[in-house]
Amino acid sequence: MTRTWTPLAITYLVLSLVGLVATAALNVWSVVVARDWFADLFAGGPAVGSIGVDLLVVAVAGSILIIVEARRIGMRHAWLFIVLSGVTAFAFTFPLFLALRERRIAENSHPTPRLAGPNGR
Repeated sequence: MTRTWTPLAITYLVLSLVGLVATAALNVWSVVVARDWFADLFAGGPAVGSIGVDLLVVAVAGSILIIVEARRIGMRHAWLFIVLSGVTAFAFTFPLFLALRERRIAENSHPTPRLAGPNGR
């Protein structure tokens, strides 16, 4: 089976890495300066609270999409993306899922040739 990295899959992979590095740096910074991450998410006023709610709703909808889409195209262990997002960031795991989804779709569109049996079938 050939593993195919399409341009779209690579784009998603790059976004995933940006999401991992950027959110990790900000989370580490928050810990180093002893900030309350959850309080900061909503304490910055209505605009920051709006962004927090916006991202939480998108993360829930994206998590549902991950489970449904993974089942549809036969990706196993999709729940790991959701668990991993709780430890890292959804900005990392969602684009990572999309990259691996693109690979799976590319694989499924180019089936591997079967070898002929002894009767030529």
